[in-house]
Amino acid sequence: MEILLGFVIALAISLTGVGAGSMTTPLLILLLGVSPTTAVGTALTFGWIVKVATVPAYAFRRQVNLRVLVLLLAGGLPGVVAGGLLLNKMKNGPYQGTLYAILGILIVSTALFHLYRQFRPNPRPSNNDRSPLLPWLALPIGAEVGFSSAGAGALGSLLLLSLTPLKVVEVVGTDLCFGLGVSFVGSMMQVSTGNYDAALLFKLVIGGLCGAFTGSFLAGRVPQRPLRFALLTMLVILGCQLATHGQPKAQAHVDAILAPAR
Repeated sequence: MEILLGFVIALAISLTGVGAGSMTTPLLILLLGVSPTTAVGTALTFGWIVKVATVPAYAFRRQVNLRVLVLLLAGGLPGVVAGGLLLNKMKNGPYQGTLYAILGILIVSTALFHLYRQFRPNPRPSNNDRSPLLPWLALPIGAEVGFSSAGAGALGSLLLLSLTPLKVVEVVGTDLCFGLGVSFVGSMMQVSTGNYDAALLFKLVIGGLCGAFTGSFLAGRVPQRPLRFALLTMLVILGCQLATHGQPKAQAHVDAILAPAR
């Protein structure tokens, strides 16, 4: 089951470009019953491993702008640390229901943002260089990645298109490196605190490598727009389910606290 799940996620990423974190976290929680913090840590590590295979090609072709990448990481890395610390703080006690709700809302918001971009013209690179703003705007993106494992891909590329004169291929390469950097730091944080499942991660990676290879073979032969629309719609549904998933647990915790006073 876990190998098949990794295969499907990596295949969908290869064919649609939807981020690994947006898909992996809700599926691990809802299908496999993994706890939120373990799901986020495992998803971050899985996403980092998948991205490692794609980044060197862009770097070799000099399609990564190092100056812009440093500016993104200057804000994104502190953000991912802050998001990871907040996630670790909320993993126990009465915050479980809130944690499920926040993760669900972030997944739904990310999916809706992708859907919005499906129905509007592709933005052209900016003629003005406003890259000094990148660290400040990358900070909340990093925090979202550290807390939910989702968000770096779409939001990072939008920042680069809006604030820098980079070519589209440079936007893709630089954003991939940014996503790799924040997911690596976020995954190392979660691994160091034990918020991951090594056996599950191993099976996901096995399936993921096979899925990535299959996706690269099918790329261009499968219509991306309807597939992406169906996948994003599914993520909205999964996010809504995730947001309500922890409510019974939260209510049970409240009842347990109030029981002695009754």
